Amino acid sequence: MKDLIISNLPASYPWQGNLYYFNTIDSTNTRAKQMAAEGAPHGTVLIADRQTGGRGRMGRSFHSPSGVGIYLSMLLRPGCPAKELMHLTCAAAVAAADGIQAATGLRPGIKWTNDLVAGRKKLGGILTELSLDSRGNVEYAVVGIGINCNQSAADFPEEIKQIATSLQLVTGKVIDRSAVIAQLLVALQNMSEHLQAPAATLERYRADCITIGQEISVVRGDEVRHGKALEVDSEGALMVAFDDGTRQAVQSGEVSVRGMYGYI
Repeated sequence: MKDLIISNLPASYPWQGNLYYFNTIDSTNTRAKQMAAEGAPHGTVLIADRQTGGRGRMGRSFHSPSGVGIYLSMLLRPGCPAKELMHLTCAAAVAAADGIQAATGLRPGIKWTNDLVAGRKKLGGILTELSLDSRGNVEYAVVGIGINCNQSAADFPEEIKQIATSLQLVTGKVIDRSAVIAQLLVALQNMSEHLQAPAATLERYRADCITIGQEISVVRGDEVRHGKALEVDSEGALMVAFDDGTRQAVQSGEVSVRGMYGYI
């Protein structure tokens, strides 16, 4: 698979020598953080055929079976204050959508903040993690992307069968995972060169974000608040008009969109 991925990359791609492929791994994000602590360079990429401990946001697991999905993580060393990377998850989602579109012709939507969606079902997800030094600068960032590629409806576990989809289910075509991975790597490398200029990226994120304008609920612990998603601000936060008349920038918590993932 590694050779196939490299064969799909343009000759100018600068990080071919930093690409690692694993048949099975616990989590590409976990291993990327370990490698970062050991001094792995900017642009290191980890790709796995299967994860035994794939992770999503808020400690959730990410179903990662062999042969049908994409599970990759990219290590970045942007050398900037953490406050300049508030939009990183948004930027990674746009890059993932760019890569998928370049390889398949399908452009997924984005459910704030980190879900890739198609037909109002989840196609994949983003997990970004930062390590900061004592001055609040980013020591490294890990961008993890998981995408369902060639699953049939029967391949998903019962608990996610009604909310998950795959590129094959949406396009009706068997997906060349190596081609999609190559396009993702190109898009992520391009993203890395524009991280300190977020305005254009966030404008593209807003165009892809299916959450804007929708009735939503925001869950934080035992608190559930209902409202309408208005906009994504300059740091990637979701501006919400709540039913109690208040407005707030939501930067964390679980956001459910009415009519998706079983939220009525």
